Amino acid sequence: MPISVFLADDHAIVRDGLRMVLEAQTGLEVIGETGDGRSAVREVTRLRPDVIVMDIAMPELNGIEATRMLREANVPVKILILSMHSQTEYIFRALQAGADGYLVKHSVSREVADAIRAVSRGGRYLSPGISDKVIDDYVRRRAQPAEEDLLLRLSTREREVLQLIVEGRSTLEIADIVALSPKTVETYRSRMMRKLEIGSLPELVKFAIQHGLTSLE
Repeated sequence: MPISVFLADDHAIVRDGLRMVLEAQTGLEVIGETGDGRSAVREVTRLRPDVIVMDIAMPELNGIEATRMLREANVPVKILILSMHSQTEYIFRALQAGADGYLVKHSVSREVADAIRAVSRGGRYLSPGISDKVIDDYVRRRAQPAEEDLLLRLSTREREVLQLIVEGRSTLEIADIVALSPKTVETYRSRMMRKLEIGSLPELVKFAIQHGLTSLE
C-alpha cells in the first residue's frame, strides 16, 4: 500500500513541484494539498494521510502552530517540515511542537522522498546540512544559563491571534477566523502585550518574526 502524503505550502508552484517529484516515486501518493495552516489542520484531520509535508511560513496559521494543533488533537499523522528557514530557532520550535522531521527547501528531490519514508516508519529525519548545526547549538545552549522562552507565556490561542494581528487582519476578520467575539479578540491582544511587556504594534510584529510565528516572506 502506498504512503499517502498531504502537501501544505502557501506557494502553488512549490506544491506542484513537490507533487510531481513525489508521484514519480514508487510507493508514494499525494492525496491532497492546501496553502494555509488552518485548512491543513482541517484537511489532515479529515483525510488522515500517513505524512504531511508542511511549510512554516503560511497565512492564518503557521506550520509550527499547525503541527502543535495536530499533536494536541492526537491526529495520527507523521509531520515533516519543509522550510526555507535553516536557523536553529525554527528547527527547535518545530521539533518541540511535535514535528517528526525537518528539511530545508533546497534539499534534493530524493532526500524529500527518503525523509517521507523515514518518518512514515516511525523514525526522525533532519537534513544532513542542519543536523550538525542543531547538535552544536544544543551543546551551546546546555553550557549557558537557561533563558525564559517568552513565547511560552502565550497560550496556543493567543499565538493564533498574534499571527493574525501581525498579518494585518482586522479585529472582525480575526474574530471570524478563530470563532471568537471581537471583544474577546481585543482582550487577547491586550493580554498578550501585557504578558510580553510590549507596548506597541511594531514591537509585537518584531517579536512575532523573531520567534518564528510569522516571517517577512
